[in-house]
Amino acid sequence: MVLSPLAWSISPWAGAADSIEVAGVKFPSTLQVQQTPLELNGAGIRYKAVFKVYAAALYLEKAAHAPAEVFAQSGKKRLVVHMLRDIDSAELGKLFSRGMEDNMDKAAFSKLVPGVLRMSQIFSEHKKLLAGDQFMVDWLPGTGTVITVRDQKQGEPFKEPEFFNALLGIWLGPQPADWKLKDALLGKPA
Repeated sequence: MVLSPLAWSISPWAGAADSIEVAGVKFPSTLQVQQTPLELNGAGIRYKAVFKVYAAALYLEKAAHAPAEVFAQSGKKRLVVHMLRDIDSAELGKLFSRGMEDNMDKAAFSKLVPGVLRMSQIFSEHKKLLAGDQFMVDWLPGTGTVITVRDQKQGEPFKEPEFFNALLGIWLGPQPADWKLKDALLGKPA
């Protein structure tokens, strides 16, 4: 029997460090998004079976340890995803679409379909994300959801406020992509 490796998470007292390392990826304990300081809420690894797929980190204006607390925050937020292996971007886009759908009721999801299709297109245009590539998903009040791939902003922001939370639901929703990663992003001990 193969045991699934544990996701790494940040303890509440870990904030004093300049950065946290997860699977060889350094995530700073704080960063600036449009002159607003964000704190590292948690970081972990997405596993598929026993394979490490990516390391992810969630940054918020104030700590949150439950999904509802994260979703309720109206300030700036950032999710950083650092690839640990090569992956077909079109497949990743499809998985994100399915992850959003799995964590929403049908009526709410149907309202977001145009944005979901556009997001899938963004990832399809990149063909492959390679180990070492990074993408970010930002919530910027007054602007919307901004997706950045390899340091390049991808098209116009997604204006719907519910789009960011639906996207974040892939990792923090009731049926997350990886339960241990969910706990890690929420800063819960592994």
